[in-house]
Amino acid sequence: MNAPYEIDYETIFRFAPVGMCISVNRVIQSSNDALTQMFGYPQGTLDGQSFCVLYPTMDEFLRTGHRIIPIMNARGRYSDERIMRRASGELFWCHVTGRALNCADPLGPGVWTFEDVSEKRPVSAELTPREREIAAFLVEGKTSKMIARETDLSPRTVEMHRAKLMRKFGAATSSELVHKLVGSTR
Repeated sequence: MNAPYEIDYETIFRFAPVGMCISVNRVIQSSNDALTQMFGYPQGTLDGQSFCVLYPTMDEFLRTGHRIIPIMNARGRYSDERIMRRASGELFWCHVTGRALNCADPLGPGVWTFEDVSEKRPVSAELTPREREIAAFLVEGKTSKMIARETDLSPRTVEMHRAKLMRKFGAATSSELVHKLVGSTR
């Protein structure tokens, strides 16, 4: 049985309903329409740009890169939810998934998808870069000890950041904080 049309992978990539890009060493080689629209850039202007333009700060870009490498080495893929930055400067929660084309080169050629999850999880408080990092780990269900190991902070320092987040979000308990971070109502 013949298909009524030939599959054109370039068109599928360009018009996919999620943000997608091909990258090499954390530099965007090709991005689709959904990605540029999500981040508020004109079509094609992200091509050739470092992923750092999508992060709130250079420090967050660097720390995320260091965190990704061992996970990509072990699994060949990576996924998390983190706060990203649009061209306008607006911060938003984004689900990011990536896969290395060569497991031996985790940050080499890869395919990445980005999904804007800000409708269900708005960024409602002014957070420091470290608080954004801690918040992302809390959303993943990580304990203070686990977060401390992954960030090279002491558990006490992580608890201090958690306490600041609880004050900023008006949360009485850690559980309530996580619910507020993920945007769910009780």
